[in-house]
Amino acid sequence: MTGVPRPIFIDVDTGVDDAMALVYLLGSPEADLVGIASTAGNVPVQQVCQNNLALLELCGVTGVPVSMGSESPLSAALRTAEDTHGPGGLGYARLPAPTTDLTAYDAAQAWVQAAHAHPGELIGVVTGPLTNLALALRADASLPRLLNRLVIMGGAFDYRGNTTPVAEWNVSVDPESAAEVFAGWDVSIENLPIMLGLNLTENIAMTPELLSRLALSAGSSSTPMSVHDDRGTPSTASNPLIRVLEDAMRFYFEFHHDQDEGYLAHLHDPLAAAVALDTELVRYRAAPVDVELTGTLTRGMTIADWSRRWGREPNALIGVDVDPAAFFDRFITRVGTFAKQLDQS
Repeated sequence: MTGVPRPIFIDVDTGVDDAMALVYLLGSPEADLVGIASTAGNVPVQQVCQNNLALLELCGVTGVPVSMGSESPLSAALRTAEDTHGPGGLGYARLPAPTTDLTAYDAAQAWVQAAHAHPGELIGVVTGPLTNLALALRADASLPRLLNRLVIMGGAFDYRGNTTPVAEWNVSVDPESAAEVFAGWDVSIENLPIMLGLNLTENIAMTPELLSRLALSAGSSSTPMSVHDDRGTPSTASNPLIRVLEDAMRFYFEFHHDQDEGYLAHLHDPLAAAVALDTELVRYRAAPVDVELTGTLTRGMTIADWSRRWGREPNALIGVDVDPAAFFDRFITRVGTFAKQLDQS
């Protein structure tokens, strides 16, 4: 990995897998995290802000501005997902209250400021509802042309939903914002938004075996997790960061197990972080994308017009194939090395 680190701006609703995505970026030498926008989603936005600030302190990172976004979606009532991510959003992990402060400006303004500070260079990543980005586009319609790349974790294409039978969580929480972002994107620009839906991200399944590999990579002691463990069994990892990640992942494993998906967890958001730095991890198809807003049974559904029946130009690149083994090799190497360095500092 050579060259100057790329400026990254991430919009999160932290969230277990959002936390893993943040740590991935912090552990990637080619990433320069220039800002974090907090959005309401997995937990209320105030808790998201606390999680983001606390994670930065845990990782010994200073100077990354964290901004608070809207407390609610554009028009719908907010729904949260403590059943999936735990009461505080980080599973069983508990972090000290942060000692740092949020920015004086909101998350939409943070998007605009970051894009103007790094014109043509900024890589945007969204792993929560698109509320903040929609508000940023309302404030500055030139935003798409200022970004070098935009990666969105959201939607489900020709695939079942995880919130309703057809809708994915991030889009389902605020479908109006997702529709607004795609409708407002200039399809004439070279870099269309990259959309990573459940059809792709559910291939990225973290298991206890992979989590043990992560601890080993960090040089940490750890006890392998098992479906037979008592619920909430605390991590025994000697490395502080690995201990937090294991406590967070145990809750996530238990949730997926309760959904009859196995004792595993889908790392939707870390894949988005990885693709932000290396688009070649995923294969794509371009298509016009829209979001259903009024369907009684289908609200929040993302539709790709593969056959171009709408007569519209493509406004997104949709991820259709990924190599999970290649992703996890990279994830374990980066996060493990980062955790080890933190423990030695």
